[in-house]
Amino acid sequence: MTTITQDEVPAGRAAPAVARPGPLPLRVAAPAALAAGLALLAAFPPYGVWPLAPVGVALLAAAAHRRRIRAGAGLGFLTGVALFAPLLSWTNLHTGYLPWVLLSLLQAGYLALLGAATAWVSPLADRWRATWPALTGVLWVGQEALRDRTPFGGFPWGRLAFSQDDSPLLRLAGLGGAPLVTFAVALTGGLLLGAAWCWWDGRGRRWAPVAGLAAAAVAVPAAALGVPVAAAGPGVAVTVAIVQGNVPRLGLDFNAQRQAVLNNHVEATIELAAAVTAGRQRQPDLVVWPENSSDIDPLRDGTAGARISQAADAVRAPILVGVVLRGPGAGQVRNAGILWRPGTGPDLAQLYTKRHPVPFAEYVPMRELARMVSSQVDRVRADFVPGSEPGVLHTGAAVLGDVICFEVAYDEVVRDTVTGGAQLLVVQTNNATFDVAEARQQLAMVRLRAVEHGRPALMASTVGVSGFVAPDGRVSDATGFNTRAVVVRQVRLADGRTLATRVGLWPEVALAALAVTALAGAAVLRRRHRAGG
Repeated sequence: MTTITQDEVPAGRAAPAVARPGPLPLRVAAPAALAAGLALLAAFPPYGVWPLAPVGVALLAAAAHRRRIRAGAGLGFLTGVALFAPLLSWTNLHTGYLPWVLLSLLQAGYLALLGAATAWVSPLADRWRATWPALTGVLWVGQEALRDRTPFGGFPWGRLAFSQDDSPLLRLAGLGGAPLVTFAVALTGGLLLGAAWCWWDGRGRRWAPVAGLAAAAVAVPAAALGVPVAAAGPGVAVTVAIVQGNVPRLGLDFNAQRQAVLNNHVEATIELAAAVTAGRQRQPDLVVWPENSSDIDPLRDGTAGARISQAADAVRAPILVGVVLRGPGAGQVRNAGILWRPGTGPDLAQLYTKRHPVPFAEYVPMRELARMVSSQVDRVRADFVPGSEPGVLHTGAAVLGDVICFEVAYDEVVRDTVTGGAQLLVVQTNNATFDVAEARQQLAMVRLRAVEHGRPALMASTVGVSGFVAPDGRVSDATGFNTRAVVVRQVRLADGRTLATRVGLWPEVALAALAVTALAGAAVLRRRHRAGG
């Protein structure tokens, strides 16, 4: 099959009999779309082969180029299933296959939109070939901007930026956040695509432009090495302890073990206090417990509160405790982090309530309708109520930017803590219902946030992986999975703001606006082609 546009035919002359090649044959495009999803998957933890992310981008773009819109959507959906079904397989471990299947198919639908958009802008890419890499980049940013927000607040897992935790491109997070990193990954893929397609269109005879485009693809991550990042915060040094208490059993019934989970964290903290007294460990200025370390409301249950006070008094430092609080209304609960001080107990002025509860996991939207799909939604017996204020907590030794679990994936939730004065980013999480792959994917997000905002960061998990992250993204003292561990580290606080912190949402807005402009431009060009016969 061959194609030719009206613009390629000189005035007054008939179209030549032989035109440049059309789309890839379907027998090639379909395997390419499948390979795109698998390449993207391999770029994410726990595999971490980050150079495969641009390769996956290039394969999907090549498969969808010059195709009909529906065919582009179908190929994008194939890529999405190949990526998200295994990437999100941890959602299937303890809840059954239905949530995993539905979530994977929903996320694949956004890559179907990307495939359709890629097919739609083909006339632009063919007419102005130099813009093709940038077109690829802005379409990926636009797709992620939509997926990160819809439906029910979106689900940003699997953003291209989160595959680059060991890549030089991670440094770009300090300039424009996750959207800029995604754009750079997709731009690199677009350059690879341009090189491959130049060879395809030229039947293997155009080696100079092919080599130039390939060299440009290598130059993008190489150039990112020149972007400066801070190796350590410039501020006061504080000693922080992460307590990973572990749970008796992995799975959804960790709530039934809530007294044992609380006891694990209390006992591990008391053991830390003994090590400090014996001189084997530094005296911490702050101790961080993970999300769900006390699913017994310590503000209402005197025994639970007394146990936490026992730990705080023993270690002689405030503890940031991940708690589930009952209320404010009947049948409602809150997922929160509260500062528990030695001697005085809970500091209610330093309380953060999770602002972005997870739909169908922490609350059930449209419960009656959802129950028609699966009665499993009734496992969520009480809906978590979202908070309204950023997690800026003053401990005395440091100002914390607290985010809870999946919130680390949302740009604005993390940024609000930094603009609110946070000197140290803290991610409290509970991975007891998932696996080590999910935990490592989450740690990759923490690494990006540290670079994005120039802040030291840490992740505290009930079962792992916990660890500290420097402002340049390096991980220290990472724990094992499904183990008890206590790690203590001195970190230097940071107060400055990176360019990404200052500009906030605007890089994503600008890149997404360019994606919309490209779609509109392709519509105009297609109309002109139809009008020209």
